[in-house]
Amino acid sequence: MELLVNLDEYLAAGVHIGTQQKTKDMLPFIYKVRPDGLYVLDVKKTDERIRIAAKFLARFQPDKILVVSRRQYGHRPIRKFAELTGAKAIAGRFIPGTLTNPQLDFFIEPEVLVATDPRGDEQAVLEASRIGIPVVALCDTDNSLARVDLAIPTNNKGRKALAVIYWLLAREVLRNRGESIENFPSLDEFMEG
Repeated sequence: MELLVNLDEYLAAGVHIGTQQKTKDMLPFIYKVRPDGLYVLDVKKTDERIRIAAKFLARFQPDKILVVSRRQYGHRPIRKFAELTGAKAIAGRFIPGTLTNPQLDFFIEPEVLVATDPRGDEQAVLEASRIGIPVVALCDTDNSLARVDLAIPTNNKGRKALAVIYWLLAREVLRNRGESIENFPSLDEFMEG
């Protein structure tokens, strides 16, 4: 099967670059270890998981998808993803109780959570699993999949890598909903604005 973008785009964005740590959970997604000790993710598996996640997310009402990123480089990509797909985005600190305390003014009830990093977005992931909604997460070689229902293996720390993943995910979600992607922004437009 052909990749969603050519291999060079994935590699140029550093999607495959992992960390020097690996967890047992992420072993199936690791392609190799470089001489400098960095683990390298299998881009074909990343591509495959983007497709699976997009099909899954397309089944939800757009405003019932919550995407979060505490990680600064994830702020712009999740906002653009939300803008293009109709999802809700929380960039920055996730306030405890957002999903579990109906007394709070900002309480929301999504049906699925997309986390940029299960470690950095731990509070959101914890609350989602507590209320029983599925968690889709961008996972690096050092992430645990303990509360993650669907992992997308990727470098979840790099600005370009996060932009590429969210751009592809947004495009594929729209495609799976049967919506036109004729005027879908280019990757450069997505990264800029």
